[in-house]
Amino acid sequence: MLKMIFKPYSFLLLVLLCQTAKAQDHIYSQFFNAPIYLNPALAGQFDGSFRVNMIYRNQWSAMSGDLRYISASMDYQLPNNAGGLGLMFNNSAEGVAYLKKNNISGIYSYIIGGDNFSASFGLQAGITNRKMDFSSLIFSDQLDSRLGLTGASTSAESPLNDNKYYFDAGTGANFVIGNAMIGASVLHLNKPDESFTGSVVPTPIRTAVHASYRVPLSTDDEGSYLIPSVVYYKQSQATSISGGMQFKYRAVNAGVWYRTAGSGSSDALVVSFIFDLFSKNAKNQKYRFGVSHDATTSKLNYGNTSGTSEVSFGFETGESQNKGYSTVKCYDFY
Repeated sequence: MLKMIFKPYSFLLLVLLCQTAKAQDHIYSQFFNAPIYLNPALAGQFDGSFRVNMIYRNQWSAMSGDLRYISASMDYQLPNNAGGLGLMFNNSAEGVAYLKKNNISGIYSYIIGGDNFSASFGLQAGITNRKMDFSSLIFSDQLDSRLGLTGASTSAESPLNDNKYYFDAGTGANFVIGNAMIGASVLHLNKPDESFTGSVVPTPIRTAVHASYRVPLSTDDEGSYLIPSVVYYKQSQATSISGGMQFKYRAVNAGVWYRTAGSGSSDALVVSFIFDLFSKNAKNQKYRFGVSHDATTSKLNYGNTSGTSEVSFGFETGESQNKGYSTVKCYDFY
């Protein structure tokens, strides 16, 4: 009986300790449907004036303890190719909500260039709240070898502060040259202290480098494309590489991805499907729906985790160039 009780709580405590010590950010398999989470330089980089993106990730759904992540953003393309403004909200709940994090950030991007070349540069600044429910944790002095969970209070000392706010900043750049795109972002530039104990624990800088190439399979602009992409993440000692390819035919997009964890070890095989619906009442106005599933290939294996699922939703207006809004080429890559 003790083993039945201890197993789920040991997993939750492990997650809590890992997140407290290393403070790693979550990453999305559908990185192309969370563009300004990936890189603030992508704010305003789409065909239209206004865009909304939402994405939800449920990680390792079969394992004890919730690992849920949500990002929502809206961004506006400034007329006359002047860049973009964005607002982003991120929420994470880890270990049956033992550890919660909320962030809200404002983003500004500036773009230069023309039809064959463009460069955009983004700045991000926001406030993060990190909160822990210490009363929900289970400690060894609350467990009995015969009775299991006794319900007794613990003698463990609570942290000095279980609800913390801090300023967070980041930056990014993105370049499009013909059919190629490459970009990079650096987040947590100020290395904010997110410790609950009073000892300084700076948030490690998160670096992401992404690259895509658009291969037309027909001469028709509305035809089919292959879009191979790779994204490299690094935060503290943790690294990850996600590489794969999308097949895009008009309003349908299907992709296959392979992601590695630290030291090149296998992490997941990902399949994604994206569907674009265009409004009949407004030219180029678009709704986007996306789903993806990660089949765990690490030592945790798929049988123990049931993998990870993501769903996403997007909306964008589609004003024409004669109203001062450009057809930004960055969006052609996702």
